[in-house]
Amino acid sequence: MARIKLSFPDDVFSFETRMPVRITDINGANHLGNDALISMLSEARAQFLVSYGIQEASKDGTGIIVTDLATMYQSESFFPEMLRFEVGLMDFNKYGGDFVFRVTKAESGQPVALAKYGFVFFNYHRKEVVTVPESFRSRFA
Repeated sequence: MARIKLSFPDDVFSFETRMPVRITDINGANHLGNDALISMLSEARAQFLVSYGIQEASKDGTGIIVTDLATMYQSESFFPEMLRFEVGLMDFNKYGGDFVFRVTKAESGQPVALAKYGFVFFNYHRKEVVTVPESFRSRFA
C-alpha cells in the first residue's frame, strides 16, 4: 500500500496554538494515540476559527463539515510534552478547501505530524453543500 506523503509551504500557516499531551491521550504503546491527535487537531481548528472571529455555524445553519482527513505521523509524543499546532488554509474550491496542520514538539521543534482536513460549507437546516461564503473566501483565499 502506498504511504501518504504530505508537504505544505511554510507561508501557509497563519495561526499557532499549544496544547499539552495529557495522560488520557496516551495509548497502550505509551505514546500519543492517533485518536487523541485527531481530537487535538479539531481543537486547533476551532481555536483558529475563534481567533479570526468565525463561528462554527451561522444563524442560517451554514457551517463547516469535514470531508476527509489525512495524517502523516513523524515521531512519537509522550505525556506531558507540550505540542505546537500550526494551522493554515489552502486549496480552495467552490465549496471549501483544506485546513492544514503542522505539529511539533514545542521545546525541541521535533516534527510530530502533518495533517490536512478537507472541508466544505454545509447548510445543516437544508442538509446540502453550499458555496464558500464570500466573507470567508475574501479573508483566506
